[in-house]
Amino acid sequence: MGYRSSIDHGSITDHNTTIGQTLMVQGTASDVGKSLITAALCRIFTQDGYRTAPFKSQNMSLNSYVTWDGKEIGRAQGMQADACGIAATTDMNPILLKPTGEMSSQVVVHGKPLRDYEAKEYRESYLPIAGGIARESLRILRESYDIVVLEGAGSPAEINLKDRDIVNMNMAVWADAPVVLVADIDRGGVFASIVGTLELLEPHERDRVCGFVINKFRGDVALLQPGLDWLEERTGKPVLGVLPFLPGLELEDEDSLSLSGAKASERSRRAGLVTQAGPLTNMQDVAEKLDIIVIKFPRISNFTDMDPLFAEPDVDVRFVEQAHEWGSPDLILLPGSKNTIVDLAWLREQGLADLVIGHIVSGGRAAAICGGYEMLGECLLDPFGVESSQPESQGLGLFPFNIEFQSVKTTIRVEGTVRLGGNSGSCPVDGYEIHMGQMVPLSPDLQRPFLIREKRFVQTANSEDKFQPEGVCTQDGKVWGTFIHGILHNDSFRRTWLNEARVDKGWVPLAEGVRFRERREAAFDRLADAARAHLDLARIYAIAGLKGDQRG
Repeated sequence: MGYRSSIDHGSITDHNTTIGQTLMVQGTASDVGKSLITAALCRIFTQDGYRTAPFKSQNMSLNSYVTWDGKEIGRAQGMQADACGIAATTDMNPILLKPTGEMSSQVVVHGKPLRDYEAKEYRESYLPIAGGIARESLRILRESYDIVVLEGAGSPAEINLKDRDIVNMNMAVWADAPVVLVADIDRGGVFASIVGTLELLEPHERDRVCGFVINKFRGDVALLQPGLDWLEERTGKPVLGVLPFLPGLELEDEDSLSLSGAKASERSRRAGLVTQAGPLTNMQDVAEKLDIIVIKFPRISNFTDMDPLFAEPDVDVRFVEQAHEWGSPDLILLPGSKNTIVDLAWLREQGLADLVIGHIVSGGRAAAICGGYEMLGECLLDPFGVESSQPESQGLGLFPFNIEFQSVKTTIRVEGTVRLGGNSGSCPVDGYEIHMGQMVPLSPDLQRPFLIREKRFVQTANSEDKFQPEGVCTQDGKVWGTFIHGILHNDSFRRTWLNEARVDKGWVPLAEGVRFRERREAAFDRLADAARAHLDLARIYAIAGLKGDQRG
């Protein structure tokens, strides 16, 4: 049946509280599908009546998520919490590393920035502290939930990192968690990657691996069966399932490693795709397509802001890194950046800054979010060296405002309305902000199209906060910028924005048809359905120490 420790689960806590079971998903490499398989198991356990929570001790990602209380965690753990139907907390990802350079990262501890660390310094001086923080967060979750599904990072067989590991096998030991090892067959070499990973593990680590999930398979599983039989005989461990390649799920990728593959191909062209799990969407493409380009900054962050665009039937999205890729876009989008000043310099070096300015000056439509928004102003002032050693950098000069970088990060969920000018009506919006820069208007005539306030999930005496102006736009509303991540997840606003571009081209506006958040919930269910169809859930339940579906 595989590993299920007989160790008393109270061994990691001094409390007499009944604590939840654990199951850990590790992978043979990065981007093999750990995050989505973790989400699938979270959804299944939740559907089957168990109080379920995700956990990843340390995450490295520029794609982050703001919790209900204004804290920052990895996007994947926020997505997994959504799959569980619960509010995400920082205990689900207590340590977040946000790369700021080739060898440095901002270290975020329980949702708040601690400081920037060089890789060697972090490894030598802070990792032992981080491990203790992670273990305490896991204890808190286990006291509140029936099962915690842990996710590893990269591979557990990174020899140079194992001595101070806090996210793979050491965490599995601390959690007393059986491990499911995931491998990606789509990239080739799946049997070598599984056997090689096991060979590099210590015997006690190898014993903790209870079975394998082969992910992203295309074709007839019968043709794979001889390999599966060999693998089970070679390792003495079961194959727990072969998951088919599932395009079009529209669930968030964790980091930019997945960006070029999944999104550059437009989620395998979104609409009408049918997999072994069944039809993924009934949206129909239309002949008239808006050409939207997204500037793919080297330090692009929160690229999930663009996800709703991939669901729209009248949109083609292109990621652009070089001037010769520009073409004749209908709309351009400047996304978030972990280092606005450095990415703005890159924009100029690539010749893209002039193209952006030319597009806007000639009456083209453009939008900018967070870091991209910060680039639109006159100057970026960084007296504390938050983003670079340059105390002042010139912006694109498209709006009369400066950006002043502060030592304290803004992380907040917001709600409100937006009206972009012209004949646009007012649309309700919500989202979240994560930024170090603060916008300082230089003109009283600056158009501020958003009216927002903090979105509170717990009512307090001060719940009736006043709405404050936010963002910028041109008089005609063709160009706008905002700090609000998730702004395009608001269906009515997104469709209004796209329809205005359609009218520019003499096309008939489309009715609001894509309800992105409903589609996302449906995507969780489709993911769970695929996992139920292709995984040995009875065995997985036994490995996790659970009794199976308890809904009656």
